[in-house]
Amino acid sequence: MTTKRTKANTSAATKSGAKKSASASKKGAAPKATSAREPKTKATASSVSGFLAKVDAARRGDAEKLCAWMSEWTGSEPVLWGSNIVGFGTYSYSNGRGGSNDWPIVGFSPRATNLTVYLMDGFEGRDALLRRLGPHKLGKACLYLKGLAGLDDGALKELVQSSVAAMRARHPTARV
Repeated sequence: MTTKRTKANTSAATKSGAKKSASASKKGAAPKATSAREPKTKATASSVSGFLAKVDAARRGDAEKLCAWMSEWTGSEPVLWGSNIVGFGTYSYSNGRGGSNDWPIVGFSPRATNLTVYLMDGFEGRDALLRRLGPHKLGKACLYLKGLAGLDDGALKELVQSSVAAMRARHPTARV
């Protein structure tokens, strides 16, 4: 026999045991060691090729090709940022708390459903290049690609290189 979950017995369960176990686990928990000023995603010494080798086989070929293209187009070696962002170049930005953090000038991440390309927003000619590119979705600084097939790789190259140039202009200390 199965018990039907109702609002009343869910509420009763919460009152009786669920809150106790949550508070009990907090008592012995050690505080997190991360500082509020430390960014969660930083450049690592981890192998980019090792990371790409673990990407799902359906997306791996495109990820490896995009990595090679972006390295060529930027003149920069790929660096793994955090656990899943491949970045090229570095710039520093003000974190709003009196310090600064580093971030890749451009990069990408082979996500489960898309290749997410990180580019600067708002540079001259961007909209025309996006129209030429082919199928994609767009966030403010993210370009979501289902894959590289059917894309105008010349338009993608210009997007990447124009984004790098715009970042260098905005952040003179940017290193590529």
